[in-house]
Amino acid sequence: MTTLRQLFLQRLAPTSPSPLMLEVERAEGAYLYAPDGKAYLDFIAGISVSSVGHCHPKVVEAAKNQLDKYLHTMVYGEYVLAPQVQLADLLVQHLPDSLNSVYFVNSGTEATEGAMKLAKRVTGRSEIIACRKAYHGSTQGAASLMSPTEFTQAYYPLLPDIKHIDFNCETCLHQITERTACVIMETVQAEWGIRPPTNDYLKKVRQRCDEVGALLVLDEIQVGFGRTGTLWAFEQYGIVPDILLLAKAMGGGMPIGAFVANQELMQTFSVDPILGHITTFGGHPVCCAAALATLKVLTSETWISEVKVKEQLLRSLLVHPKIREVRSAGLIMAVDLGAFEQVERVIHYCLEHGLIVDWFLFNSHSIRIAPPLMISEEQLRWGCALLLEAIEQEA
Repeated sequence: MTTLRQLFLQRLAPTSPSPLMLEVERAEGAYLYAPDGKAYLDFIAGISVSSVGHCHPKVVEAAKNQLDKYLHTMVYGEYVLAPQVQLADLLVQHLPDSLNSVYFVNSGTEATEGAMKLAKRVTGRSEIIACRKAYHGSTQGAASLMSPTEFTQAYYPLLPDIKHIDFNCETCLHQITERTACVIMETVQAEWGIRPPTNDYLKKVRQRCDEVGALLVLDEIQVGFGRTGTLWAFEQYGIVPDILLLAKAMGGGMPIGAFVANQELMQTFSVDPILGHITTFGGHPVCCAAALATLKVLTSETWISEVKVKEQLLRSLLVHPKIREVRSAGLIMAVDLGAFEQVERVIHYCLEHGLIVDWFLFNSHSIRIAPPLMISEEQLRWGCALLLEAIEQEA
């Protein structure tokens, strides 16, 4: 009889030559469980997705309740659907006044695509500026923003008129001109191995965009929904973007994303031409119900206020001669081991012993840590002890 693992290899399109092959039977809280009952402490939360933990009861209940009412009814933006409206309203209540209109999509890369179109439509310009070593998604528009090109060059040609600057480089800001439709950047660069902005960099980007009439798009797909210690990471840097990108932790484990802007900007999608941006499943009622429950949980629990304390605990525990550097922005952290060979060995050792860690697209010599926000101090201590054991074991 063909096993599930064999079918996985035969029937699912691959993304790498060597998948981790962890077979998951169920998940709860900070743990994944294999069919044999073995528990795995999830130190990456499905890449910053399961911030409220796996299968949070209130998120599951909200999704189940919506399943009993209706599923898909019509393409996004035509019918009045309570989960969409209530989620959009609660999001706006927790955002600055200028970010008052929400366009729901299915993923972070779709949020990026929508924002790129909106910026071009509003400004009448074509040039988009992104940062090197940033990741905004894998569809062709979002992938066009990626530099270096190791993950994209096989798919050329991509979008024209994309320029790249270095994150935290103030002298690069002169490249933002009257030709620029938007500057799109992560509030904290994640896939480069956790690089927060320094020296009021985001304020200077905001000022330059205002000077030339370009829009500022902040990507909080990984760092939004409390991961850095505030609901939105940009709150810590004294600025407000023109467009905000959200996804990952938004749905509590369900697929959903959004881009948020001022209603005046969003209105441009509805005229000349109408249906300027459309999506069939964007804002799916079940996903919106789960996202609404997720946001309510995050804003009612104390987890976000505890992020900085847990960050400092992690930093105090992760001390070892083989650790070159620890970089963090709340509960998203890079543990630099100096080489991918060491990282790979540590990842596999940890997985074998019940801990899930990972690496970064543009920083293969660092271990990724981004646990659920609800993780306990005891779980953090156990995970760090095992990680240090793995580091000690590697050659």
